[in-house]
Amino acid sequence: MVSRIARRGFCTVTSQPWLFVGLGNPGDLYKATRQNVGFKMIDAFAKSQGIPMNTFHFNAVVGKGYIKKIGSINEIPFLLAKPQTYMNLSGECTGPLVDYYKIPLNRVVVFHDDMDLPCGDLRLQSKGGRGRHNGLKSVIRHFNGNTEFARLRIGVGRPPGRVDPKAFMLQSFTASAQGHIDYALGEGAYAIKEIVCQGLTEAARCLKAQHKINQMWLQEMRSDSQNRHKN
Repeated sequence: MVSRIARRGFCTVTSQPWLFVGLGNPGDLYKATRQNVGFKMIDAFAKSQGIPMNTFHFNAVVGKGYIKKIGSINEIPFLLAKPQTYMNLSGECTGPLVDYYKIPLNRVVVFHDDMDLPCGDLRLQSKGGRGRHNGLKSVIRHFNGNTEFARLRIGVGRPPGRVDPKAFMLQSFTASAQGHIDYALGEGAYAIKEIVCQGLTEAARCLKAQHKINQMWLQEMRSDSQNRHKN
């Protein structure tokens, strides 16, 4: 449990903290499923920053870190959280974390799966509606209906044929789809650092540019592979 002393020390630094929340379901049964890409994004960023996710607070697995902005002597604090309440109740720990650390909603970013985006595509938005995502609905409910927080949408693609969407979300990725997700996790970890250092607008621009570069590189790799097979 994070102590009140830790909270005061964390929240009285020069910059207000960011809160990054990845949505998913706890337990090994759901670990590799499409619905858990929010958890995977948290883990990817935590690993890139060397942050242990080993604190349990308000029914969430939490990590805490700081990033020093280039040209500044101040470190910007941030929290990483993976709710352990199951997807549909994600707001039950997200709301209390925001209240406890007194984090304004414009410093909150929620990572979640999105079937409306192609697998591996990312979209960073400064705010959004309620949508159809049950995890988001729970978060919004515990923010007293306020939707003025950012989202990082992580594309998982649509189910093929007549596959039930709920069943599709609880399946693992195919090998090909997992490759796209692995690239997305790298792009996302880069974008999260940019959010902390540069803010949402600049991070969204950088994410779009990085994604375009990666897509060009992937296309070149596919072309080279096809040419080798022809020869």
